[in-house]
Parts: sequence; C-alpha cells; structure tokens
Amino acid sequence: MIARRRARIARLRRRVHFILDSGVNDRAARFAHGFLIVLVTVSVAAVVLETVPALRERYQILFDAIELVALIGFSIEYALRLWSAPDSAPYFGMTPWRARLAYARSPYAIVDLLTVLPFYLGLFLPGDFRVLLLLRLARFFKLARYSPGMRSLAAALKAERKALGASAVIIFGVVLVMASAMHIAEHAAQPDKFGSIPESMWWAVVTITTVGYGDVVPVTIVGKMIAGVTAFMGFLLLALPVGIVATAFAEEIHRREFVVTWSMIAHVPLFATLDASEIAEIMHYLRAQTVPAGTIVVRRGEEAHCMYFVAAGEVEVDLPHNAVRLGEGQFFGEIAVMRKTRRTATVRTTLPSKLLVLDAGDLGTLMARNPEIGRRIEEAIAAYGEIPSLAPRGDMAADEVGQSSPDS
Repeated sequence: MIARRRARIARLRRRVHFILDSGVNDRAARFAHGFLIVLVTVSVAAVVLETVPALRERYQILFDAIELVALIGFSIEYALRLWSAPDSAPYFGMTPWRARLAYARSPYAIVDLLTVLPFYLGLFLPGDFRVLLLLRLARFFKLARYSPGMRSLAAALKAERKALGASAVIIFGVVLVMASAMHIAEHAAQPDKFGSIPESMWWAVVTITTVGYGDVVPVTIVGKMIAGVTAFMGFLLLALPVGIVATAFAEEIHRREFVVTWSMIAHVPLFATLDASEIAEIMHYLRAQTVPAGTIVVRRGEEAHCMYFVAAGEVEVDLPHNAVRLGEGQFFGEIAVMRKTRRTATVRTTLPSKLLVLDAGDLGTLMARNPEIGRRIEEAIAAYGEIPSLAPRGDMAADEVGQSSPDS
C-alpha cells in the first residue's frame, strides 16, 4: 500500500514537472504556459499603471485583485517547481531535498522567488514592502522561460562572460585613466567639477558612453584635447562588448538551428539508418521550414523545384478524386522533381508543421552519394507513380514505399 502510494506520488510529480518545464505538445502544458505568460504580462502592466495617480485612484480594486491572483498563481508555481525539481534532468541522482535546494539556487528559481518576496516579507517584517517595485517587476524575466530568443541571448551572455568581463575591465581602466588625466588638466580651472578623480570619473563615464550631458565640460586647451581622445575611444570601446554579444548570439542561434534540424532529419524514417556523419552531410542539402496550419505548400500545375519531408505535423494532398493526409516521416513531391513535370496535386498543411526541403539538384546529388536512399525513393515512385491515389496510411509499411505520397 505504501509502495503504491509512493509510486502514484512519483508519477504525479513527473507529470507536474512535464507540464511546467516541457510537454510543448501537451494540452495541459500549453494551457499552463499560456496562463503563466498572460499572468506575467497582466501583472507587470498592472504594477506599471498603478504608479499613475489617476489610474490608481480609479482602479485600485482592480489592481489589488490582479496582484492577489498573481501572488497566488506565482506562489503555487514556485511551490510546484520546487516540489518537482528531483525530476529535472540537471538534478538526476540527487536526493529529493538536495535537488530542491540546488534548484532553489538556480537563476530561474531566484527570479520566481523575487516575484512574490515583497508580499511575504510584509507579512513577517514591519514596513510596506509593496513599494519594492523592482522586485515585483522581476516577474517580467519569467518570460525568459517561454522565449527561445531570450534563452538564446542568456546562453550567449553566459558563454562569453569571460570576454565581457575583460571588456568591462578595459572600459573601467580607460575611465580611470581619462578621469585622472582630466583631473590633472582641469582641477585648477574647475575645482568644483574636477577637484578629485572620483568627481572626474562622472565626466569620463558620460563621455565614453557618448551620452554627453554637457553638465561637466573642459575649459582648458589640454582638457579639450583629452576630451576629444576620450570621446573617440568611447566609440571603439563600446563596439567591443556589442560585437562580442552579437557574434555569440548569432552562433547560439545557428547552434540551436543545427540541433533542431539534426533532430528533424533523424526522425524521418528514410534517414533512420544513417550514421552521424551521413546525417551531417545531408544537413548541407536540406533546409528546415516551419509552416502554419492551412498554408499551401505546393499548388497543382506549378513547376516542381523541390521535394518535401514531413518532420513534424501533417499535410493534406488534394488529389483529383480524394484527399490523402501525410504525417511525420512521410515525404511528397519527389515524382514531379524526378520526372521534371508540373505538380499534379495541391498540398496544404492541416497542422502547424515542420518540413525539410530538398531542392531538385540536391536530390540527384543525394541519391548518387547514398544509393540506399535513392533506391527507396525510386521504389516509392514505382509504387505510386502510375496511380492517382494513395493507399491509406494504415496500409503502408512504415519503412518502405508507404513513406511517400503520390506525386504532388
């Protein structure tokens, strides 16, 4: 009885972790993620608008209600994430409490805690902690969980943290040197503004960042010369971290696209027998394409320039006498490409789909370099190239010619 109860709890914990941290194709996960995204957006907007006196007086009850719902929602989310932490991949092998402690120290968990901390501090400590707007606005960074772009940027910053740290040291060094030089040149003429190196550093920071407030300016010839050199160096210094971040971000995006494309190719049964080096070679020929539901991929009568593999989702082939649906692992459009004819069917997506596109020229090269792939495509053409319809998907062999459609 105790063992069964523990097993049920373990299954429930895995399910909670799946919903909160993965399960993008799961209905419950999509609902939970969508609800949290809306809650973050609404609560942050409410925190910002509440600072407007006229709006605060008129909608104070609404703002309080939004804050209460946000606190309840984020508190439950934090508790569930903490409880299900042992099922997270980075903490496999740890005891449950060690895994939870390790998760609590992670950046995402710290942001989750900061979003509700002002309220709970107010319960146990004197003072109005609701004025800590910065902590409440930290909810905005919860969106990083659901944004691939923000995750890629965070990964790029983490990968280049040493280079960015070195850039910061260089910039601070230049600020210090230029502030010292300006102090020497201007302290006699403007003791109230350049009387010490710390006071001169304000001018150096403003000048190097190219902001130029104009509240502190040199008046001596030497000071103006130093200011010119400082302003010129500012352009060079600011370009350094910007270039590092831009390059790292581009590499991270490319790396993610590489992984996604690799995964998509590996899931196509036609390529299932290939080893890593062969998949890497095929990636040079294929390009990934994400297509929304209801999009026409090819039209009847147009020239055929490429064939398609369905890596995820579903498409419908509109044949003269019926319609056939193709799912993950199947391909279409190869007959028109091989025979150099026009498309004989219209194909549209019925679900959001990920397609792999292979151009006509690359198809010939691929078939020549990998005869097994060429043989299976030729078998598909021989099996379905002479008939205007396709056997039902349930009648197809998953690893043979049934992976193809009639020509489209």
